Amino acid sequence: MGTPLWDIELNNMRCEEIFEETYRKAPDDVAFCPYRICPIGAHVDHQLGRITGLAIDRGIYFAYSSKQNGVIELQSLQFDKRAQFHIREIADVKQNDWADYLRGVTIALAQKYTLSTGLCGVIEGTLPIGGLSSSAAVCLVYLSALCRVNNIKLTPLEMITIAMASENNYVGVNSGKLDQSCEMYSKKDHLLYLDTKDDTYELIPTSPKMKPYEIAIFFSGVERTLAGSKFNMRVDECRSAAYALMAYAGMEYGKFGETYFRMVPRDVYDTYKDRLPDNWRKRAEHWYTEQERVMAGAEAWRKGDIEEYGRLSFQSGNSSIYNWETGSPELKTLYDIMTRTDGIYGGRFSGAGFKGCCMALIDPAYRESIIEKVSKEYLKAFPALEGKYMTTICHSADGLIL
Repeated sequence: MGTPLWDIELNNMRCEEIFEETYRKAPDDVAFCPYRICPIGAHVDHQLGRITGLAIDRGIYFAYSSKQNGVIELQSLQFDKRAQFHIREIADVKQNDWADYLRGVTIALAQKYTLSTGLCGVIEGTLPIGGLSSSAAVCLVYLSALCRVNNIKLTPLEMITIAMASENNYVGVNSGKLDQSCEMYSKKDHLLYLDTKDDTYELIPTSPKMKPYEIAIFFSGVERTLAGSKFNMRVDECRSAAYALMAYAGMEYGKFGETYFRMVPRDVYDTYKDRLPDNWRKRAEHWYTEQERVMAGAEAWRKGDIEEYGRLSFQSGNSSIYNWETGSPELKTLYDIMTRTDGIYGGRFSGAGFKGCCMALIDPAYRESIIEKVSKEYLKAFPALEGKYMTTICHSADGLIL
């Protein structure tokens, strides 16, 4: 059976201890940024879509202190290699290691503000990498620390924009702002309903009428990196489809890289979808139906209908498999098991869907039986992942506190 993590003490972190062992002093501070889940609204933020999401009570801790010589010195408890660079002497191209995200953040911040102070620190994640947006979380927690030691005050939107610029411009992942927004704007016991086109958002409180729920995370035991996946290809397919639809309809269009499904009305898609190559049509089908699910999901949450919201999340997962065409064999198997497990309101694979994990909204009364059934059936299908597959139970949480 997969290793159950839900009974482990949340605050059993080692980054502060490792910092003191390394630097023979206590850190100036220990910052925290939560991970996120997106039950409905996957694969649409890069097309300026609407999303729903929650931050969870697991994430990235960063024990750090300032360095007056401008040096950045970092180690991660999830990776072997340490990273060191100067705030004004960063390689123009990525170095293909875990610290590229933080180099990108430093460059993006330095383009807007004068940096004079570096920092040293130890980074620790509370869960395995893959599907919960650890990359956005580490960018944000590092950015908050770098701003603090340089006396820079950013708004939440500036934090989101700079962290996103690191992934887009330095690391080379054409992602949208879903991850960073969930990790910044979220509030405990609320659902974030965000329009990534204009950054307007609503925090929908959990209704007193809503049945109790917890968040289960099922790790496949296989990790991945977006930059090395087909993620960017999917984004290009969306832009290609949107560009073609606008041309078919006689709409004005500009640069390819500035073309999004959000520009194309649903009736235009319905009229011309049969002209699209099959792959492009599938990406468009996911986009339009996912937008409908997001809006219906937000309404279900307002009404306190966790069962309807969960049903829509299952639909989102199905569309991601058949229209977005992602999902490794491991994640598809987890998703299938989840759909046949009593006590799971709904769920889907989390993140890009190439490897990583699945998330589920569950009835706490079924917690143990859910963990037992999903673990047993999954490891029967993938026995080689015994010891790598694991589960954890989480709850909603506040976003990063500035």
